[in-house]
Amino acid sequence: MKNILFGISGALIGALLMGFVGFYSLPGLMMLEDETNYDFETTVEVFEREVEDAGWSIIKTHDMKETLEGHGHDVLNVKIFELCSARYSAEILKLDDERIVTPLMPCRVAIYEKSNGNTYITRMDSQLMAKPFGGVITEVMDQAAAEIEEVISKVIR
Repeated sequence: MKNILFGISGALIGALLMGFVGFYSLPGLMMLEDETNYDFETTVEVFEREVEDAGWSIIKTHDMKETLEGHGHDVLNVKIFELCSARYSAEILKLDDERIVTPLMPCRVAIYEKSNGNTYITRMDSQLMAKPFGGVITEVMDQAAAEIEEVISKVIR
């Protein structure tokens, strides 16, 4: 009986530790960040050109530095880009059950400076986020993420 209680206690403690570690590891798994070799403005220019060359659209650009300055805050440069590929979006949006992932659309990529003076590009790991959905969502988001990663690879060289 003592061994059974010891085993159950060990399993519960192990499960709690794994849950704790998993919970605090998730942000590092869900978000991807790379340092670029360019200054902020050049990174933005190269990124915008590569997005266009890849056949994607920039639906909207949020200049967070400018927006926050309007509210009396001073932050380093930050731009958030909303990206869309019509062919990938249509594959998901034409199916009723797949529309559940529309909060993840459009794809978002951010370019920002840190206090160390370097410029970074970050995005959600769409492939990881899509895996639990399976089917069309996983297939489409895997393809879209691969294309965006190709764009980003040209920016961070």
